[in-house]
Amino acid sequence: MNKPVVNKTRVKICGITRVEDARAAATAGADAIGLVFYAKSARYVECPVAADIARAVGPFVTVVGLFVNAAEDQVISTLEEVDLDLLQFHGDEDEAYCRQFDRPYIKAIRMEPELDVVEVMSRYPSASGFLFDAWNKHKYGGTGEIFDWDRLPHSNDLSYSNNSALILAGGLTPDNVAEAVALTSPYAVDVSGGVEISPGIKSEQLIQQFITRATIG
Repeated sequence: MNKPVVNKTRVKICGITRVEDARAAATAGADAIGLVFYAKSARYVECPVAADIARAVGPFVTVVGLFVNAAEDQVISTLEEVDLDLLQFHGDEDEAYCRQFDRPYIKAIRMEPELDVVEVMSRYPSASGFLFDAWNKHKYGGTGEIFDWDRLPHSNDLSYSNNSALILAGGLTPDNVAEAVALTSPYAVDVSGGVEISPGIKSEQLIQQFITRATIG
């Protein structure tokens, strides 16, 4: 897969639980929103609410469904109820599992110490992108923690088959996203807790600040 052409850094606002927050993200210029279908998350959203949220953002905002080691039936039933454009697998799923749902997908990579990132990426040649998040042995994302950005792979480290969109996550906020983008030049950045008043409740002001600072220049 060729490396995507980047004119600006894309922004995904993840962990949306309310229609009004989805609309705020879309109005502020978010490229994507994330809906969490992992019951152990504080940002978990039921399908009927998720369907309303997906409809609220309009046709030009990508709606991403996040799953963690979900049963196949759960993903299938969610797709029947919620209009998802893209799937995000944030657990220990292998490529055969990820590609079976007839949707493009991104694979999250939790940056465990000593992890061979490029080798892990090579296991998912069908992925549309890779999201890099902080590693915590007790949590699958949503930690609010930052990892060493120098560990992100560079384009010259990647083969043709895994040279796809690189998405930076993990502890990003309006205060550090400009620095993160300047240092890593990612395809996109992903934020959840960094634009919240409380888990799952977004701040319109913080969303606007984050998007402005992520895309400036």
